[in-house]
Parts: sequence; C-alpha cells; structure tokens
Amino acid sequence: MRWIHAAGRGLLVVAVLLTGYTGFAAPPGTAPTGRGPMTLVTAGDLTDYLGPLLDDWNRSRPDERVTVVELPDSADETRAQMISELRSGSDRFDVLNIDVAWTSEFAAAGWISPLRRDRFPLDAFLAPVVDTATFDGQLYAVPYVTNAGLLYYRKDILDRAGERPPRTWAELARQARTIAPRYGMDGYAGQFLPYEGLTVNATEAVHSAGGSILRDDGSRVTVDSAAARAGLEFLAGGVRQGWISPKALGYKEEESRQAFQDGRLLFLRNWPYVYSAANAPGSKVAGKFGAVPLPGPSGPGTSVLGGSNLAVSRHSRHPESAADLITYLTSERVQRQVLTQGSLPPVRAALYEDPALIRAYPYLPTLRQSVLAAEPRPKSPRYEQVSLVVQAVVQAVLALRQTPQEAVARLSRELGAIARKG
Repeated sequence: MRWIHAAGRGLLVVAVLLTGYTGFAAPPGTAPTGRGPMTLVTAGDLTDYLGPLLDDWNRSRPDERVTVVELPDSADETRAQMISELRSGSDRFDVLNIDVAWTSEFAAAGWISPLRRDRFPLDAFLAPVVDTATFDGQLYAVPYVTNAGLLYYRKDILDRAGERPPRTWAELARQARTIAPRYGMDGYAGQFLPYEGLTVNATEAVHSAGGSILRDDGSRVTVDSAAARAGLEFLAGGVRQGWISPKALGYKEEESRQAFQDGRLLFLRNWPYVYSAANAPGSKVAGKFGAVPLPGPSGPGTSVLGGSNLAVSRHSRHPESAADLITYLTSERVQRQVLTQGSLPPVRAALYEDPALIRAYPYLPTLRQSVLAAEPRPKSPRYEQVSLVVQAVVQAVLALRQTPQEAVARLSRELGAIARKG
C-alpha cells in the first residue's frame, strides 16, 4: 500500500475484468467465459515499476492485455472506491490486490471468490503471509507483497554516543530522551495520525507486550488485559516524557519518513521502503542509518504484517487470464523485480537468502526476521469499524485525554458491540 501500506507503499490493487475460473469457485449460475483483456487498478504506483513489469506480459499475451488504472495514493480512499464498485455489482474490477487487513472483510461480504490452494505456490512463500490471505479456514487471496515494521536509527549518532541500537522499550526511551536533544532532534516517531497507520502502530505495541485485540476469528474481544495496557502506556509515556514529539501525532508514513530523511529524528518506526528512499542521492541521512527489528518490553517486539494480496472479484469476466496473471505476479522472477524495481518486500522466501540481493539490500535478513515474527492485524468481517474504533481510542491516549486503563476498557466495550453484530 503505498505499500504500503497499511498502510504502505506499493499497495497494488489489481482489477481484471473476469467471471469464473477453475482455480476459484465461480458465482452460482455463472459459467467461465475464458480469457481476455484485463484492467489492473492500483493505489498509486509510486516507484513506477509496474508498467515495465507488465510490458513483458502484454508483449507475450496481446489478447490478454493488462491496462493499469491508478486510484488515489491513500489506502483509505482506495478501499472506499473499490468497495463502491464491488457493492454496485460492477465488473470493472476483477483481480484486486487488497491490503492484507481487508481480506476478511471482502471475503465475508462476498465480494471476492475463494481460491484453490493447489493452484498457487503457497509453500514457496514466507509462512506468515499466507495467513493474511485466509478467512474462516479458506484461501481468498494470494500474497503479492509483504511488509513488516522496522526501527530505523541514526547509526552515526549512536556510534558517537557509544551506544548500540535499542532492543527494548526502556533502551529506546532512554536513548530517545537523552541523546536526541543533544543534536537538536526529536526522539522517536511512528505513524500516529488517526488513520490506518495508527491502528498498525497501536496493534504492534499491544502485541509486543504479549496482548491482542481480537481472537483470530474476530469473534471475541481480547483487549482487556494488562499487556494491552502496557502497550498503550509505552506510547503514552513517550508523549508525556517528550521523546515522542507533538509533531509526530500528525505523521503518516511519508511525513515520518521525510522527518527522518531530513535528519530531524533519531528513531523511526516505518516500512522497508524507507531504506531505499533514505539512502537515495540528496538524502541527508544516506549511509548514516541502520534498521533493526522493533523493540519490545524485554527484547525484540512484534511487528504487524503489512502488504497486499491478490484477490478475484466475484463479478470477474476473464478468470483464466486473471489466474494466470496472479501466477505471473507471484513467480520468483517477477517477485525479484518487485524488490529490485519497486523497492517492495517480496513474498517468496528464497529471495531473502539470495546473497546478491542481500548485498544490494542489507536489511533483508532483518526484514525476514521481522516478517517471521509478525502478527496480522485483527481479523474481522467489520475490519473498518474495528480500525476506526482503535484509531479514535488510541488518539485520545496519545493526546493524554484518556489513560491506558480507561482506553482498554473503552476498546473492550466498543469492539464488543461490533463483534456482537455477527
């Protein structure tokens, strides 16, 4: 999504005019109609890698040509436009590369078709990413891009201070509070504006402390715990103590990346795309930073899985072409291009152990470690409502209008009302 996205760079939404295919369950009464041209819609191809990647497909399959349509570079706006089309029964969108957090919602609403596991090379993917593509025990999408949060840090400044990058919340808080001011910098930032990024950051804090928000199937609220309170207190404490600047409460991915890239931040939680951007010519921090797994209370914490999944619309027209396109986009050759040309984390496990790629992208082992330890966002057929509640409550915590204890009680109450809707 930008994905990112949660939330992220590279959120690709693919829409491919189709309607039935042996690789998924076609709508009742609908016969497969074979092959034909497709429309691929994306939430903003910020690195311009997608066109050249699809040129190979279009040259080799002129009768199944893919046309790219870009939606706004905002996950929330993209989701709204996609849902508007899907609810109307439009066949404009066929294969949708949806934010991993939307899979449950789209599947429960009947907007995307279940897929046959044996049609796709799932065993070749990083194991946790496959879970993001399932709902109620059924595969509804195919992983395309993954993401996990990393902690970026100013290596040059920590070296001068004789410090190592933090592994725990206490170390992060101490360094952000004591070292950053010496250099006129803010201590730490994530994505704290009330939008999907805040849900991600809050969920990471809760999971890192050993808590959760919903049970895996979304049927029960589990947020009322000491662990959840500890996770929210980590964020609230940063604001109270000043190592999370008030400015950071208005940051999304790009605002926080720019602050780090401009040399205004000692620590940044963000997605892997930042690594290439911050090392680009003209960056004030090029060659001066590193990336490590997110810290937790007593050691490495838990990231939330980001990324996007390819799903097939219930109203698709050319399903055989669409299935082939999904296979193409998840092949090892194309996944390598997704990384090298799009700066997006691939889902193919073997690429994270490729020596040539590791030389070019030194953060790959760290990212692999983070992905393998990551957790999905809360799964719910009403994910949008869940996320909006989390955003509103955590915003109140960061604004110091509500204590973590009050916030957990409020989350339990409001999320419980959503879960009871079925």
